[in-house]
Amino acid sequence: MAVLRVASTFSRGLGRAGALRLTRSSSSSPDTEYLHRSIVPTNHFQKSLPRLPIPKLQETMQRYLTAQKPLLDNDQYRRTEQLAQDFEKGIGNQLHEELVTQDKRNKHTSYISGPWFDMYLSAREPVVLNYNPFMSFNPDPNPANNNQLIRATNMTVSVLRFMKTFRAGLLEPEVFHLNPAKSNTSRFKNIIRFVPASLSWYGAYMVNAYPLDMSQYYRLFNSTRIPKPVRDELLTDDSGRHLLVMRNGHFYTFDVIDRDGKIIKASEIQAHFKYVLSDPRPPPNFCLGYLPSENRDTWSSLRQRLLEAGNTEVLNKIDTAIFCICLDDMTVKDHRQLSHNMLHGNGFNRWFDKSFSIILTQDGNAAVNFEHSWGDGVAVLRLLNEVFKDTTQRPAISATTLPASVDSSQAVHKLDFKLDDVLKSGISTASEKFDALVSSLSIDAQEFRKGGKEFLKKQNLSPDAVTQLSFQMGFLRQYDKTVATYESCSTAAFKHGRTETIRPATIYTKKCCEAFVKQSSKHSISDLRTMIDECSKYHGQLTKEAAMAQGFDRHLFALRYLAESKGMALPELFQDPSYIQINHNIISTSTLSSPAIQLGGFAPVVPDGFGVGYGIHDNWIGYNISSYSAPDLKEFLKCVHKSLDDIFAVLEGRPISI
Repeated sequence: MAVLRVASTFSRGLGRAGALRLTRSSSSSPDTEYLHRSIVPTNHFQKSLPRLPIPKLQETMQRYLTAQKPLLDNDQYRRTEQLAQDFEKGIGNQLHEELVTQDKRNKHTSYISGPWFDMYLSAREPVVLNYNPFMSFNPDPNPANNNQLIRATNMTVSVLRFMKTFRAGLLEPEVFHLNPAKSNTSRFKNIIRFVPASLSWYGAYMVNAYPLDMSQYYRLFNSTRIPKPVRDELLTDDSGRHLLVMRNGHFYTFDVIDRDGKIIKASEIQAHFKYVLSDPRPPPNFCLGYLPSENRDTWSSLRQRLLEAGNTEVLNKIDTAIFCICLDDMTVKDHRQLSHNMLHGNGFNRWFDKSFSIILTQDGNAAVNFEHSWGDGVAVLRLLNEVFKDTTQRPAISATTLPASVDSSQAVHKLDFKLDDVLKSGISTASEKFDALVSSLSIDAQEFRKGGKEFLKKQNLSPDAVTQLSFQMGFLRQYDKTVATYESCSTAAFKHGRTETIRPATIYTKKCCEAFVKQSSKHSISDLRTMIDECSKYHGQLTKEAAMAQGFDRHLFALRYLAESKGMALPELFQDPSYIQINHNIISTSTLSSPAIQLGGFAPVVPDGFGVGYGIHDNWIGYNISSYSAPDLKEFLKCVHKSLDDIFAVLEGRPISI
């Protein structure tokens, strides 16, 4: 299961104020068709990006065993250690050598790219809850623009500006600047643009700037996941000039790009949205939107039935739309309702297979829900940051803008479907399954207001390490054990990099958590502080290793994938209960800190787990957690909050309150 976190040394800046800094335009332009006009071409660094390295097998196995240590008793560990040693000397070494040979033959991509696409596209579970996450926008600073009609129009125009800027090669390249005073300057950009593309990465590297892979970006637009038997396919058709709009379970399309490739006037887009919002029709008896929430094989057979029933043209309109906007007839009461609506909603006013959808409620709350197979959080986060910046700093319309005097009844096309009894039955079954699935999910959010990033950095601690420590401590407090924990880290610093896993449950966090929860009276504040320092230092090491593609998870995944693709008997290492357990990630986490993001989230990746979306702000920490057990969730929130209380007390030199 992928999560949203862009957690690496290179890409952390993308999730905070740096996200907007990285995408600052190189030259101001009054051109309303583009976000900006970068003097450095968008894909200038792509050709010279370093290749994703395959770790040494010996180091992978050592990292694997180190991550297993806090999860196993002595007997379990000894067995796992023996299996790891046997694997490293035997079949694992053979597979590793073959993987390296394959990688040398495929220098255009990374060793993980193909297997990772297969993992997603071959999964047969519904994408809703299992894969699609959401990120919600902060409100527009101008209250008058927090209106469904105004914000839908402004966001549509800003997304189209992003698309046009990207496709024209004018979108500023994604670069992480370790020393922005040297590299994020007009002088550097004026020099680097003349460096040949085959050498450009090295030029950036010389001034501590790290260009990131942007190969996923083209899938943002005109893209849809198409259900197929056994393995789905990704469709991208950039000839589509229309937007898909959903309201009350009905589908509408209208062109937003004209025949000359220009964005339709914002006031015309506004008029078309107003026309859709004025449609009085209630939801249809059989809402097609439920179908992409089905099991993928079931959905595949129903889609084939739809095609045979004469729906080819309308399905093509859905699939090739630039993106989807979902207009929901509701207002948001609290964070809990916001999360449920943006993560899954009512089911019938969504098309979960689109690469991304922007969801807007009547009171102007907005979020992105995205299908995950085509790419990771880096591309979506960049889009979200740019759209928020553009809509708030350069909105296309305002509260005083009048819709254009156009005949929207001619421009807006309502899609109608031909349904037979089999399809109607399939939709009814899908709606029942959807309701049962989402009714079992609980989501709740909490804020810790006693400190955040600023205080922790002054303490020479990693804010992410401390927040992750609070999840470990909270879980131990509630369940009296340490469990497999997942934190995703982008490997976008490499060509066709995807993600690597940081394993926040370590021997250091286990020792520290037990000291706080079970033995606090036996340890001085100084002792506890030292343990926090150890956790922070080791977490920083793990993060750095993961960002440099030196974790163990993706390497082992690729070796297992290779064995399975060759039809081999599954090596014993992968049948070990300890291997299965460490991949049963009970705590799955993702950081969502960005000036554009209000909150985000996803469902747990296992039935007995927690899905933890969190943001670390200057003076507070927020977390949005999901679970399939409401009582467990409420207790976990309390335990995490108590853990943060205790950690901050120690950092401030105060005794822990009982």
